[in-house]
Amino acid sequence: MSKEVTQVPAISLTPPVSAPPSQIQSPSMPRTSRITTTPLASPMKKAIVSMRGYLEEVGHLTKHDPRDAWLPITESRNGNAYYAAFHALSSGIGFQALVLPVAFNFLGWTWGVLSLSLAFIWQLYTLWLLVQLHESAPGTRYSRYLHLADTVFGTKLAKCLAKFPTMYLSAGYCTALIVLGGGSMKLFFEIICGEGCNSRPLTGIEWYLVFICLAVVLAQLPNLNSIAGVSLVGAITAVVYCTLIWVTSVSKGRLSTVSYDLAKGKSNVDRLLGILNGLGIIAFAFRGHNLILEIQGTMPSTLKRPSHVPMWRGVKAAYLIIASCLYPIAIGGFWAYGNLIPSDGILSAMYKFHSHDVSRVLLGFTTLLVIINCLSSFQIYAMPVFDNLEGAYVHRNNKPCPRWLRSGFRAFFGSLSFFIAVAVPFLSDLAGLLGGISLPVTLAYPCFMWILIKKPNKYSAMWYINWVLGSLGMCLSAVLVIGGIWRIVDKGLYVHFFKARY
Repeated sequence: MSKEVTQVPAISLTPPVSAPPSQIQSPSMPRTSRITTTPLASPMKKAIVSMRGYLEEVGHLTKHDPRDAWLPITESRNGNAYYAAFHALSSGIGFQALVLPVAFNFLGWTWGVLSLSLAFIWQLYTLWLLVQLHESAPGTRYSRYLHLADTVFGTKLAKCLAKFPTMYLSAGYCTALIVLGGGSMKLFFEIICGEGCNSRPLTGIEWYLVFICLAVVLAQLPNLNSIAGVSLVGAITAVVYCTLIWVTSVSKGRLSTVSYDLAKGKSNVDRLLGILNGLGIIAFAFRGHNLILEIQGTMPSTLKRPSHVPMWRGVKAAYLIIASCLYPIAIGGFWAYGNLIPSDGILSAMYKFHSHDVSRVLLGFTTLLVIINCLSSFQIYAMPVFDNLEGAYVHRNNKPCPRWLRSGFRAFFGSLSFFIAVAVPFLSDLAGLLGGISLPVTLAYPCFMWILIKKPNKYSAMWYINWVLGSLGMCLSAVLVIGGIWRIVDKGLYVHFFKARY
């Protein structure tokens, strides 16, 4: 992970360089030598004003490590609010939203809506904290979540607390996308081919291979800014298929035997485990915080227009759209299927209960959108892993990664994800447990980071809010992890190594 340091140039008697700070600090932009001249009226006053402005600009300057220009996340810094919205929307909504009605089955109407609303507001607040912390130290930009964690918690503690959850959110999510994307490809083929099709279909593992080959080819785009169009496609497809699924489910009406009674267990322990599993599913639906600093790192930043302004504008737009998808999916899905909803979520429920009265065109189109969204989401979640792999080479050899080696790294990660998807296809059954493990990255760590960096006045409102939310997030994470493990021990887990899920 690269370090960014502040460089304050020596003050000379010559007038300041007339160029924006983003050009002065960029290692890829040549320094201009053009000098501006002004009339000499009131020379002392103008000199004081000029010197003050110059010093303010210098205090804002960030001299990036030149090696940052060779890494995928910080290679390009010409992002904007639109790119931020595309990336945030693509990383903030996905197949986890489709499982939210299952959480309502454990929590019920009141606690389901309340838990979903509190989690949404909570994670939006911690998103704001991270956006503000991106340039919290003069002359430094924290363009990676692990860089900020390393600065706040120290190298050893950061590896323990943050590295595993963030790597899971990237690598684990990519593995889950292979399972879902490959299974959706198989289903799409069956829908298009029809019941009387004589073609020999591919096996589940072969469909996984087709998916990862397409994903690796698309992963050859060089940096995070270059996949803005891919993120836009992923965001559009996610919004469209979420809307199609809940509208179709609601329009078909409630099932005749539907019930909204809470899922009952054999004992109070079973009931408690169900509640914890429901909370874990909601927590798992709100991920993507490990990408916010990376997305903001692709933007230019000047004293007059710091990067947090367009970044927060893009985040607000993205999460307004995300809310318009999550609530209808959760509420409409639970209303339509109630206690009959499968553990896989509302998409499986639609295929199970309405495949006979919904046109094959609609089913096929929805499945195709899911496939495209999986391919698009794979790119943004894999980018931090690509950055880490290439960063190890760049910092060891002090030169950019050759194109053939960059392609090799991306093919290696794709192969590794494919192997895990084939060997351990039941990872998605651990949504509740894994939601508890990754919850601190979203809801707790940003609060502690704010306290340690910003140092708000003791017993002030911000001091209380962040201490309470951070502590509550850690406690909730511990409870969800214990509950998830307890549920696996009590209920068991159908372990099927090297057997495709679909």
